[in-house]
Amino acid sequence: MFEAGEEVLIVSCEDDPRAAGRTGRIVDEVPPGPLTGGRWTVNGIGLLIGPVLCHADELLSTGA
Repeated sequence: MFEAGEEVLIVSCEDDPRAAGRTGRIVDEVPPGPLTGGRWTVNGIGLLIGPVLCHADELLSTGA
């Protein structure tokens, strides 16, 4: 489970493969539900990459 504002490493991302290997921050304040298909919203990835939706197994917490 992740918290809003938590920094994560995107290991892979079905939504946008360009995000893999980058870090971003979790946007969601509550666990994701059916509207996002159970995927977390990650933002702040890069200048040319907007927010992406990632499954929990595609993310690793950086502890920051």
